[in-house]
Amino acid sequence: MTSIDKRQEKQKAQVIEMLKKTPIIQIVCDRTGVSRATYYRWKKEDATFAKQAEEALDDGAKLVSDLAESQLITAIRSGNMTGIIFWLKNHHSDYANKLEVSGKLTEEYHLNPEQEKLMIKALSMLQKSKKGNL
Repeated sequence: MTSIDKRQEKQKAQVIEMLKKTPIIQIVCDRTGVSRATYYRWKKEDATFAKQAEEALDDGAKLVSDLAESQLITAIRSGNMTGIIFWLKNHHSDYANKLEVSGKLTEEYHLNPEQEKLMIKALSMLQKSKKGNL
């Protein structure tokens, strides 16, 4: 392995580790001294690096989500109404956004015999399913 290869492997490892903490390619590239073009070339040419980079980005995104949720919970505890509303709209069905659709058909539609059999079968299955959940 040449000294260039060793340097690249070290840089790749640094990029992977930083992506786990900061899942923003441009920032990681700036901090490691690796150009975006080099990063994307490595991804294209090195399947192992590409897989590790995707996994690191996913880990980093999960970390940021955990931090955001922690801050949201802190905001809720301090009475922040925006945080409270956001939480309820996204975690409680009574407060979620709802879409109501109404309208009137202008033409009658009739099922053919095969469609009618399928509809009856589907409704029967639904009815059995509901009885099983009661």
